Amino acid sequence: MKLKRRGIIGIFIVIAYTTMSAAQGAATWIEGPNHPSLAPMLQKVLPAVVNVSTKSLVSVEQNPLFKDPFFRQFFNVPDRPQQRERQSLGSGVIVDAGKGYVLTNYHVIKHAQQITVTLHDGRHFSAKIVGKDPEVDLAVLHIKANDLVSLPFGDSSAIRVGDFVAAIGNPFGLGQTVTSGIISALGRNGLGIEGYEDFIQTDAPINPGNSGGALVNFSGQLVGINTAIVGPGGGNVGIGFAIPSNMVKDDMDQLIRYGNVRRGQLGVYIQDVTPDLAKALDLTRTSGAVITKVAKGSPAEQSGLEIGDVIIAVNGTEIKTAGQLRNAIGLLRVGSDVTLRILHKGEQREMHVLISAPKQTKVDAGHLDKGLSGAKLGAIEPSHPLAGQVKGVEVLDVEEGSPAWMAGLRKGDIIVSVNRQPVESTGDIEAALKKGGHGILLNIRRGEGALFILIR
Repeated sequence: MKLKRRGIIGIFIVIAYTTMSAAQGAATWIEGPNHPSLAPMLQKVLPAVVNVSTKSLVSVEQNPLFKDPFFRQFFNVPDRPQQRERQSLGSGVIVDAGKGYVLTNYHVIKHAQQITVTLHDGRHFSAKIVGKDPEVDLAVLHIKANDLVSLPFGDSSAIRVGDFVAAIGNPFGLGQTVTSGIISALGRNGLGIEGYEDFIQTDAPINPGNSGGALVNFSGQLVGINTAIVGPGGGNVGIGFAIPSNMVKDDMDQLIRYGNVRRGQLGVYIQDVTPDLAKALDLTRTSGAVITKVAKGSPAEQSGLEIGDVIIAVNGTEIKTAGQLRNAIGLLRVGSDVTLRILHKGEQREMHVLISAPKQTKVDAGHLDKGLSGAKLGAIEPSHPLAGQVKGVEVLDVEEGSPAWMAGLRKGDIIVSVNRQPVESTGDIEAALKKGGHGILLNIRRGEGALFILIR
């Protein structure tokens, strides 16, 4: 028995030593001979991650009776504030210590009248917005401060599923917090979270307040900006999303230079190539973006692209889905010369296309009906995830707190019918409204779902 016990103990020691060695190999920095730790890396990274707090004024919803002066006088209703102050918390990353540039999510600073950046060492600075891009959910802030530490960019195209990462931010306003996990998936899109999606998915716990914070690899490089959570109640369930650093850097360069992103358009409506579609079109591959419509006068039409052509590469980068093509074109600047590789009637071709500025006409929906005030309507943009799949009118923008907002309309919604009349233009909406009825009944497509909105 004694010999057996010694043998078991000896085996246990070997296993324990082997496991410890593997754990040490997984971490880039190690403190002490037997204690794998990320602390040395985080000591360099944490000063570059900041807290972002905002103050803004929002409209207060009131019963219409309270706005009636006769009602107020008769019942002696006191004056009530039409607006209230709202505070929000998020995170940010210092990306240029010399110039004081800080990256965060657009939704963190949206409608902010006052922005305060709090550094790791406790210093507070007032921040100004340099540029913002709602479509990717990014914003660049500027602070005047000395002795800043910036976070170097990593190459997000080099990361793999299974790579270790750490998420740093300000969850629930508790203060700077670090969590760790792995890359769970890459290239997530079609989620309906942002206009342009190519998310990194991670199981590193991300919670409210982490938005705008850093996703770093174990070499201390920025590989993503934490932006969204999928879970009941907005809490962490092991599925979080980050904007890849390569997309962030391209976007940031334009925001700093122009204050916004000058997106171009190709002028095509597209969808994924499925096995059934490939068979119907006699295609030899089941990936790519097939063209379902070519806009008149667009760069696509001028270059000779046709319905049924399949785009399989942009500037040498393979395109497997319509979402990838949407991102690749949407992040290019106006005037860019793009090389496309396509399948035309089964043959591979290369062509050059000059990306142009999108031609989009916005109609103030308040002119159609007061109940739609605050919404901007127009044709479905080619970059919309449902472009080419549904017919309708896109909600291009909605002012927060407006009648349209209070009714439930949101940017990106597709109005497919009004008062049960199918619509494909703002003129169709106007005609449907003129027929009258008890209020306005809108049938909306939102993401993968659909809903009715009734405006009285």
